[in-house]
Amino acid sequence: MTGGHVIAKGDTLPDAQFQIMGPAGPISVRLSDKTAGRRVVIVAVPGAFTPTCDAKHLPSFVRTKPQFDAKGIDEVMCISVNDAHVMRLWGETTGATAAGITMLADGDASFTKAIGLAFDNAAVGFHDRSRRYAMVVDGGVVTHLHLEKPGECAISTGEALLEAI
Repeated sequence: MTGGHVIAKGDTLPDAQFQIMGPAGPISVRLSDKTAGRRVVIVAVPGAFTPTCDAKHLPSFVRTKPQFDAKGIDEVMCISVNDAHVMRLWGETTGATAAGITMLADGDASFTKAIGLAFDNAAVGFHDRSRRYAMVVDGGVVTHLHLEKPGECAISTGEALLEAI
């Protein structure tokens, strides 16, 4: 694993800058602006369009987005160490964008490294990728963290996170 302290329940998220696609190209957004005074879900995946992320993990949040809304979640965000163009297309093809999920590009993995959840798997071409997780953040503080063991996608699905909150 790359990075220092691994983020945990009760920790305050570091501020970070992400990119999202705007009408004229990538624009920067600050995590602190997205979390201040808000209750949000952050789901992170090793890579857009990768098999488990594309077929299981992100679709679980597309399915459960209305239930998160009903539980008072202000926004569901998906983070991947990909660029904003890839995240835009992935959001469109999976239905995540239509469901209202914000697709955040952590292109240089700076946020992923800052929370201690970067990993490498050279055999499949992954360098500085994010471990799979889902968290609930209230006002910038982690209240729930479902961090998967490598290769698994069970406790970080939309359904599993809904059960916990």
